[in-house]
Amino acid sequence: MSLKFPIYLDYHATTPVDPRVLTAMLPYFSEHFGNAASRTHAFGLRAEAAVSVTRDAVAEALGAEPREIVFTSGATESNNLALLGAARAGRTRGDHVITSSIEHRAVLDPCRALEHEGFWVTYLPPDPFGATSPSAVAAALTDRTILVSLSAANNEIGTLNALREIGRVCRKRGVLFHTDAAQAFGKIPIAVHEAGIDLLSLSAHKICGPKGAGALYVRALNPKVRLEPVLFGGGHERGLRPGTLNVPALVGLGAAVRLALAEREEEETRVRALRDRLEARLLSEIPGAFVNGHRTERLAGNLNIGFPGFRADDLMMGVRDVAVSAGSACTSASPEPSHVLRGIGRSAVEAASSLRFGLGRFTTAEEVEAAAERFVAAARRRNA
Repeated sequence: MSLKFPIYLDYHATTPVDPRVLTAMLPYFSEHFGNAASRTHAFGLRAEAAVSVTRDAVAEALGAEPREIVFTSGATESNNLALLGAARAGRTRGDHVITSSIEHRAVLDPCRALEHEGFWVTYLPPDPFGATSPSAVAAALTDRTILVSLSAANNEIGTLNALREIGRVCRKRGVLFHTDAAQAFGKIPIAVHEAGIDLLSLSAHKICGPKGAGALYVRALNPKVRLEPVLFGGGHERGLRPGTLNVPALVGLGAAVRLALAEREEEETRVRALRDRLEARLLSEIPGAFVNGHRTERLAGNLNIGFPGFRADDLMMGVRDVAVSAGSACTSASPEPSHVLRGIGRSAVEAASSLRFGLGRFTTAEEVEAAAERFVAAARRRNA
């Protein structure tokens, strides 16, 4: 098979829709187009049944109950509902929230909003690899703490947090635990009850599903998590998320979840091998190159690597036929160095020299070799 350009290595920003997912979605645009809330005729009932199948699939993937799944437009909306909804609902019990200083903006921005409402937010510094330790969480808890929010996997450097241990700390103190699992869901096993997770955000477009579909897991028992809605306009999704459900996208979410679970172990092994090959070439052929984040406890498809003496933007301009990023897709327009890399101790210069490579389902060995060759050549041209 001939190599096609440009090569896509930005799977943390978004993923291509799997053709099998698209096939599942297509009938729900024009043939089965009913509103899932219209339960008085066959069109609506068919749509509701399709949504129920996806709710079952997401619940099964998390070890949860279908009634605990609230559909949203994606992880950003889920994060907002989880953080704002849980904090406001729990205000009679306390006003303290704990998160990490290197969370995605979809968590940090709602936390800033809570501060404007009078809540007190602690932003824990990560360790040099980007993880937040359970002991750091335990030390930050107070009698006023009502919510802890920490990502399952960092969106820039891929570092994994110890969810089960953090959940155990929160459960012991009766504090709700939310995790933004947008990057991790479908790539690592997550069992919400075993890990003591009370709220979990996920998105379809990170697992080869469509954009505009996601979910929030909301624990129903022990404890029953109560949220104040942040949107209003109807009784959809247990009154937590009004609006007509995007049935085709939710069908796509369900298909993407089922494929991710069925192929996870095989895909993880394959993608990790490709990532390691790319990492080895860049580290060995570009003097001084260094990896950001944990070398082992990270997502299989993640490689965030720094190139001393270079600016990431210049390297990307020099290799236009390979799609990578210099940080989160949501902050790529910002001229400031990555807050994640600065948060793990990298200097502004080191952060500005770093690129994020994201490998995924359709990445091939030929693409990895071609990408490595182009970045090595770009670095050599710069040094010539």
